[in-house]
Amino acid sequence: MSAQDAVPPAEPMNFAVDLTGHEMTRRAHVMEALGADWDPVAAVRGEEEAYDLLYSGLDEEQQRIYDTLVAAGVLPRRGSGRAAD
Repeated sequence: MSAQDAVPPAEPMNFAVDLTGHEMTRRAHVMEALGADWDPVAAVRGEEEAYDLLYSGLDEEQQRIYDTLVAAGVLPRRGSGRAAD
């Protein structure tokens, strides 16, 4: 019998893969790589400070673009609504 002569099954095959064990292993490796001294609050605070710096000191055109992106929902509003604040 050749592959061309093969008859497909009448019912779909139930094909499922349980990745739960792999996911737990992956998470354990991530936490190990981060280290015992990883501080998620400090990490988020640092990201916020970086965004504040990124959007500070914008010229008039950059501020206009920033305001347009905020209004469109692309960027979150920061501070008082002026990127330079």
